This record gives sequence, C-alpha cells and structure tokens, in this order.
Amino acid sequence: MPGLLRTYADRRLLAVLALGFSSGLPMLLTGNTLKLWMSEAGVNLATIGYAGLIGLPYTLKFLWAPLLDAWAPPGFGRRRGWLLASQLALAIGLLAMGQHDPGHDLKTLIILAALVALWSATQDVVVDAYRLEILPPERLGAGAAVGILGYRLGMLAAGAAALLVAAAWGWRITYALMGAGMLVGIAATLAMPEPPVAAAPRTLREAVVQPLADWFARHRWSGGLLILGFVCIYKLDDALAQALVMPFLLDAGFTKDQIGTIQGSLGPVATIIGALAGGAVVGRIGVERALWVLGAAQALGVLAYAWLAWQGGGLTALTVTVCIENLGAGLGTAAFIAYLMGRCNPAFGATQYALLSSLMGAGRTLLAAPAGALVVQLGLSWPAFFLLSAAAGLPGLALLWWVAPWRRRPG
Repeated sequence: MPGLLRTYADRRLLAVLALGFSSGLPMLLTGNTLKLWMSEAGVNLATIGYAGLIGLPYTLKFLWAPLLDAWAPPGFGRRRGWLLASQLALAIGLLAMGQHDPGHDLKTLIILAALVALWSATQDVVVDAYRLEILPPERLGAGAAVGILGYRLGMLAAGAAALLVAAAWGWRITYALMGAGMLVGIAATLAMPEPPVAAAPRTLREAVVQPLADWFARHRWSGGLLILGFVCIYKLDDALAQALVMPFLLDAGFTKDQIGTIQGSLGPVATIIGALAGGAVVGRIGVERALWVLGAAQALGVLAYAWLAWQGGGLTALTVTVCIENLGAGLGTAAFIAYLMGRCNPAFGATQYALLSSLMGAGRTLLAAPAGALVVQLGLSWPAFFLLSAAAGLPGLALLWWVAPWRRRPG
C-alpha cells in the first residue's frame, strides 16, 4: 500500500484525471447517447446508422495534430491555449446541441454534433501531449492509469448518468449539464502551468516533417517501423475477442438485461482497477518489463471467455469472466499507453502520439474486422474462437524481444 500511494501521490496526476474526464465526456454525447435520442425521436434506422460517421474526427485527428504543435493561441501557451479553446468550444457546442430536437431539426443537430466531435478529437490530441510533457518518465505508468480512470468516469457521466437525467428532465437539460461538465477540464487547464518544451516547430512544414524525421532518427528505420507494427498488434487478442463478445453472449443464452447489467457496471469498474494496478506495476518494474507481464495478463483475460464458453453459461460464470477480462484489458492498456508516451518526443508530442494512437485504433478496427468471417469460414466453435483470439496476442509479445527487451533496466 505505501508503494501504491507513492506511485499516485503527485499533484499533476489530479490534472491528468480532470483532463481525462473532459476527454471522455463528449464521445458518447455524439455517439451512442445521441443515437438513442434520435431513435426516441423517431429518426429512421438508416439515418441513425450513418450518424456513426460523426465519429470520423477521432480516427483522422493525426491530420491536424501538426497544427497544434506548430501554432499556439495567444495568451495561454501552446498546450493550455488549445486546451482552453477546445474545452470552451465543447461546452458551447454541447449546450447548443440540447436546443435542437432531432425530430424537428435533425440537420442542425448533426452539424453541431460533428463540430463537437471535431473539437473533442482536438482536445484528445492536446491532452495526450500535455500529459506526456508534464510527467517525468517514472510517472508515465501512473499518468496512463489515471488518464484511463478519468476517461472512463467521463464516459459514465455521458452514458448512464446522462440517460438518467434525460429520463427525469429531458434532453435539453441533459446536454446543458454535460456542457457544464466541461468546467472540470477548464479548471484543470487554468490551474496547471504551461509545460516548458524546447525546440518546438516554428512552421507548419517543420511540424509535419520533423516529427517523422525525429522518430526515425531516434529509433532508426528498422526500429521505428518495428515499433509501429508492434503498436498495431499488441492488443489484437483483446480486439478480436471484443469483436464477437456480444453475439457470443446472446448465443450463450444471456439476456440483454443481464449483459447490460454485468458488462455495464462491473466491466468499467474492473477496467479502472486494472488500469490503476497496471500503473503501479509500471512504476515498480518499469515500462518495458510491465509490457511482458501485463501483456500476458491481457491474454489470460481473453481466455476467460473460452472458459465461459466451455462452462455453458451461468450468471456467476459471466460475472467472473467479465471481471477477469476487463481487469486484464485495464492492466495491458496502462502499460501500453505508458510505452507509447515514452516513445514520443515532447517537442512533437501532439503529432507523434496522435499518429501512434491512430495506428492503434486502425489496427484494432481493421485487423479485428474479419473476426466474424473467420468463425464462419473455419467453422470455429466459441471456445476455439476465443483460444485463437488469445493466441493472436503472441506475435505482439514476441516483438517485445526487440521493442522492449526484458533485460532493459526499469525507467
């Protein structure tokens, strides 16, 4: 316990927590929560489906990340300036969304949601860079864990809490309160100092070219490409399993209410516990060694679903499985994010981290997409599928021999 307290006893982590909350808050309000509002208002399913394109900025944010490295809004510095600008825009945008009912003014609502998603993705880029710059290397694991905790709390507020408020007082009040929730991030931005960063890019060209040149200069071409490949596949086991978890649970006889109750309540709690524990492990043994240990824990979490498939169901077995899998995912994510942060040069933090996180998302989306076709083509049973998913984590662990060797000293 004293070691855990030492890991998280840092005032800067409070800012990371608050900024994580302000990052997690807008996503569902332009995603699933908005879709539920649209469905309730009688919008047709095809339109609701296309509304998923509102989230494109989260995938494409690396395109304008160089702008955030090169230019600084006046008055607050490069990082705090962009943080404050995006947070104020989000607060106003969420408030404005609540004034437009999807049943009568859907077009305006969609435009506002797209602008909110754009500013939300921008805020994510700057939050990642700011966290990288204000934390010393020995705090990166704790910073990753606390950032995940804040992000999850923001998503809970925009999901479960928002639905409860909407049921009681309506959507206008809900979005107004969510807009006010951005004050958490604004307060952290105003309270914390601008991090000192030497040799920031002076022009847009430098902001685009220098991050890539710096990356391959520090890691060389072979090492740089190897790390980029590793980023794509390290969490492939978890991504494959998650791609078909819902169809599997329904096929196993669980009801939507049972799945929602256990997944929606115990899952996030287990992920948060795993992330905090993972941050402590990173602080104790170092990022590189933690990738080995916590990556193995992540694969074991996927195996829990294979065990559930063999069990044949049961609420107790589902509860145990959800807790183990989310705990393993939280452990692996804490180490992985700490590793990504450690690979970036703070001078180009926004651009380099945005590229890495986009690669991580692309790997998760593109490589896991054929999961259903794989099951159909190979005729896999559910236990066999989850065993195969766990095995998909082995290539990422194998690459650790080169990108994060165990013999490297902690820190």
